[in-house]
Amino acid sequence: LPLTLGNDLNVELVCCNKKICDGCFNAHQIKEDEEQVENPWLQDSCPLCRHHRPLSDAEVDAFTRRRIEANDPVALREVGNDGSVEEDYVKAFQYWSRAAELGDAEAHHHLGSVMYWEDGEGEGVVEKDEKKKIYHLEEASIRGHPIARRNLGIVDLSNSNEGRRFERAIKHFIIAANLGDEESVDMIKQIHEMGAISIELYAEAVRGYNAAVDATKSPERE
Repeated sequence: LPLTLGNDLNVELVCCNKKICDGCFNAHQIKEDEEQVENPWLQDSCPLCRHHRPLSDAEVDAFTRRRIEANDPVALREVGNDGSVEEDYVKAFQYWSRAAELGDAEAHHHLGSVMYWEDGEGEGVVEKDEKKKIYHLEEASIRGHPIARRNLGIVDLSNSNEGRRFERAIKHFIIAANLGDEESVDMIKQIHEMGAISIELYAEAVRGYNAAVDATKSPERE
């Protein structure tokens, strides 16, 4: 099953930098408890790589260092995220750039985020560059990032006086909706209520969004 959009119902496994849903993670823990694993190394094991899951901050740091040394793009991106939280934007930009070079969609999305290319947070770290912003959003979108796809739609919508860009914006929103992005559905609804697009296009976006959400559902996840 596809993972749900966002991180609130998913678990990030530090040992191998993979994600699984809460349902699978909880099922694995229940299985471990039922089997009453006696080997301490097998207790609290990762459901994917089977390594002992790091439980202390020191273990997490050690696993992260190893993943960075192995040029794991997810680990590099997460260190960049930490830099952003710490307001160390030089660190964030450097690690996101490395992760993006390795093809990480989320890192491309971060680099294309408006706040890092406009005045405000991160000012002085990177120059405002519309071409780079679009490049990173496009790279993230190509890799299936729904929010980056929506942001491309917003960029085109803001320049919709330029010929066919309005049509392209609607296509971006519909693609993002098909990937499970609820805000893109809201955007299309607002545009429809303004009388700029047909009810059929709005209905298409709703159907695509509902199908994407339904694809992530299972009894174990409920």
